[in-house]
Amino acid sequence: MSKLTPMPTQVLTQLIDFVTNMLRFRLITEVRKETASPPVLELSMDQSALANFILEHQLSEVDLMALALTLFPHINPGLLNTELGAFFPKGGDFPDFGGVKGKNHQGVLPTGESLLFITTGSHLEARLQVTDYLLSHSVLFSMGIIDLESVPQGEPLMSGRLIMDEEYTALFTTGAILKPRMSANFPADIIQTNLEWADLILQDKVMDEIQEIHTWLKYNDVLMEEWGLKGKVKPGYRVMFYGPPGTGKTLTASLLGKYTGRDVYRIDLSMVVSKYIGETEKNLSKLFDKAKNKDWILFFDEADSVFGKRTSVRDAHDKYANQEVSYLLQRIETHPGLVILASNLKNNMDMAFTRRFQTIIEFQSPGVEERILLWKNNLPKELPLEEDVSLRELSRTYDLTGANIVNVVQYACLKTAEAGKKKMSAQFLVDGIKKEYIKEGKMM
Repeated sequence: MSKLTPMPTQVLTQLIDFVTNMLRFRLITEVRKETASPPVLELSMDQSALANFILEHQLSEVDLMALALTLFPHINPGLLNTELGAFFPKGGDFPDFGGVKGKNHQGVLPTGESLLFITTGSHLEARLQVTDYLLSHSVLFSMGIIDLESVPQGEPLMSGRLIMDEEYTALFTTGAILKPRMSANFPADIIQTNLEWADLILQDKVMDEIQEIHTWLKYNDVLMEEWGLKGKVKPGYRVMFYGPPGTGKTLTASLLGKYTGRDVYRIDLSMVVSKYIGETEKNLSKLFDKAKNKDWILFFDEADSVFGKRTSVRDAHDKYANQEVSYLLQRIETHPGLVILASNLKNNMDMAFTRRFQTIIEFQSPGVEERILLWKNNLPKELPLEEDVSLRELSRTYDLTGANIVNVVQYACLKTAEAGKKKMSAQFLVDGIKKEYIKEGKMM
């Protein structure tokens, strides 16, 4: 978690006070049936992330109340209990307010009904207008910052609990960005690299194709917002990387994120795919919903395990497997960000996917000249080679990927250190190459 801006104490306090006073106003007028004047919202903006967000998105008063009410349990867990208890000293339910109990949290958790009560009281027309606004027009709901928890079939939609995206909860309350962690609800982990573009040794044609992706990441907002292409071209950018393992697919994704200031999340498909009908789609839905309004790069490694070819339907299993592929196709096609699918073999992928990719890039095994560069880039400059070591000869003789070469260099360095030598020998390098060949079932 990294500090971004000052903590939003001033703005947040004013919002909490306003919504608390609005709740009291509604309880006085709706429960006690007394006359009262509604509070007036006055915000003194500071330099916090919360204040900047409010100004940038020009949040309405309803949005501000939704934001503050949803943050209540995170800031003052007993606040709603205290306020409601003052008007209902003998306890009892108050259905008009809604609210639910949590599994661990002992206080009242606000629902959509809670928000409607605070904003409109019992005024039917106003309730319908606010409900329509929240579900169709609210920035907070459309961006997925606040959502309504699903309710059992047949129960009122607005009885769902108000849930704020946890990254925004952290941002609005502490001024810090909280990176999501891998979990059952988020089957992805962030990948980063300390390497540079110069460390990625690929053919010129491949580097040109990668530059196209970099260009989209840099200028997509210009095309969509400033040049009016939104609605004319499909959102997002879909890319396929294919080629043997160790040829730079993951490193390329990491570098694209590094040089465009975006987080790259590698999807753990073992946590996504389920043998139970409908669970795979549900897991992917959570992932894409989470990523929808985040400027992330989604990287599906070994994607053919999920995005593989559809088969002829012989039984129920084939039917539902094909439905999973169709669902994935639909979600990828509507995702507004960059999605990269990586596979060892292009032919493993369903043609319905490949037709919809803007770019398909083949990562070939490096040739002799690329292997020479890979050796030079990965051998430590602090450890010289013995005079009989020829990198050109090694590159001509042994067909290795970049990942192979990294492994060989590590092995040879360890053997050199163990032997107490000051130079790396050809024998240690060849022994390391032999280990790589054996791992892959290749003959020397």
